[in-house]
Amino acid sequence: MTVIARRLAGHLARGLVMVLVVTTISFVIIRNIPGDPIAARYEKLIEQGMSPDQAERATAVLYGFMPKGTLWQQYVDYMTGLFTLDLGESLMTPGAQVTDVLFEATKWTVLPVLVGTLLSFLIGVMMGVYAAIKRSGKLGDVLAVSGSLLHGIPQYVLALLLGALFTTLIPILPSGGTADIMFEPGFNLDYIGSLIEHATLPVLTYALASYGGWILAMKSSVVTVLGDDFILAAELRGMKRGIIFRYIARNAILPLFTILALSLGLLFGGAIFIERIFNYPGLGLMLIDSITNRDFALMGGAFLLITVAIIIANIVADMLYTVIDPRVRSGEEVAR
Repeated sequence: MTVIARRLAGHLARGLVMVLVVTTISFVIIRNIPGDPIAARYEKLIEQGMSPDQAERATAVLYGFMPKGTLWQQYVDYMTGLFTLDLGESLMTPGAQVTDVLFEATKWTVLPVLVGTLLSFLIGVMMGVYAAIKRSGKLGDVLAVSGSLLHGIPQYVLALLLGALFTTLIPILPSGGTADIMFEPGFNLDYIGSLIEHATLPVLTYALASYGGWILAMKSSVVTVLGDDFILAAELRGMKRGIIFRYIARNAILPLFTILALSLGLLFGGAIFIERIFNYPGLGLMLIDSITNRDFALMGGAFLLITVAIIIANIVADMLYTVIDPRVRSGEEVAR
């Protein structure tokens, strides 16, 4: 078995254990949150004069199901359904499966997060290289200050500022939703244009919120690489500045690929504030609504999805670093 295959097998095994542990903890915490809407409805019907059997049937009709058994029996049923991707039914959308609700919400989170993060990564990396090389000049100072300022502003503050600017002071962008209701959903220019218009503010917020971190991380990495022996050797050999620049950028960017993979996984949870402010119906907004409505099944499914996203991001980050950095592979082969 190759080094990469062994590492992947180990990561998958540890990831599965982590999913089971987090799922168990989430199940216990969620089930002990006060204010069970099903139990409240059941008790209210009994107070109104119904018998326990009648109240149970009426509650099951209203919500589509009625949880039975002890906490341990519910846990066993939940874990059994987990392996078959049956996470139960949503209380907010009676009759709808949790997996369907999660898929519908996640598709509105993935695109803005992916576009915003990749855009900020590309721009931040390029500006970080220039900020390091020109660190003794005005350009380097301007780039470093811009990165520090944006890195210090919380996501929700940035979202509020952009929303106030582009929806109130300069009302050129919509304030919420995914598309204008006057356009028929489908593969047509009007609808696609409306999708892009509504996604602009969330994408811009993701990009600006991440840009500061990328430029500062890349600048620090480039400054470190500039002091390596191979850069001095390249200069002494009389190599062209363009070739040396590529050497610097290629080696300095390696640690940032790991951070990029991790940030994509973490942003699934961090999307809560941005989606709430812009009323964008993604995973974050759905999680807030599920907590507000005590939708336990949907809450558990959302936490599970975020956990899996972070674990997969960790695995991808480690495997990516193993593939793109030959020093890691050679080190492991020597250790064998």
